[in-house]
Amino acid sequence: MTIQSMPSICRPCISLFHFISFNSHYPLIPAISPPTRRALSFSALISTAISTLPSSSFAAPSKSAAPNFFDLPDSAGVKALELRIGSGETPLHGDQVVVHYYGRLAAKQGWRFDTTYDHKDENGEPLPFTFVLGSGKVIAGMEAAVKSMKVGGIRRVIIPPSQGYQNTSQEPIPPNYFDRQRLFTTIFNPTRLANGEGSSLGTLIFDIELLQIRHLTNKLASPGS
Repeated sequence: MTIQSMPSICRPCISLFHFISFNSHYPLIPAISPPTRRALSFSALISTAISTLPSSSFAAPSKSAAPNFFDLPDSAGVKALELRIGSGETPLHGDQVVVHYYGRLAAKQGWRFDTTYDHKDENGEPLPFTFVLGSGKVIAGMEAAVKSMKVGGIRRVIIPPSQGYQNTSQEPIPPNYFDRQRLFTTIFNPTRLANGEGSSLGTLIFDIELLQIRHLTNKLASPGS
């Protein structure tokens, strides 16, 4: 299974505030209490993040057990769920990594704002995203997610606003103009930020597949070196 073979991510009809089923493997999650326009609760974020988990990604769990997210070490709050454990090597600081991803926005009920499978090369093939670990060009939450993955692995992460987009130049940037505008006008909405909603507006959910690691000759200096 690859990340592309998973079911469509968070259709617009999926709501944070309705019962969510995990096919025959998972119990129903009770409905969240009536929403306000304040920060989303963490349980609501978890509900969004696992609402489309493909059952084939796991060894069949018990009916009473739902998949467990865990805190990534030294990530400032990024939570992860292993969809598939890789069997390859783990990248080091300064390595170039190649990934496929789906990116969703929790504040828009899991709206998918970007995926590398929509990026095409000259032959019409999906174009993976490439970046250097430690370069600071991508959002911190994505770096935190990838740096402890193994090649071949797929990981779902919930990225808090502090580790997500801090400005409109951070990668990955949706190539579609309208998706890009919708994403950033939601995250950086001044009225809603003034209303105290900053803790939920920029929360991101990414599915990331680590495809390849390239060891560069001229690596970046490691932190603290």
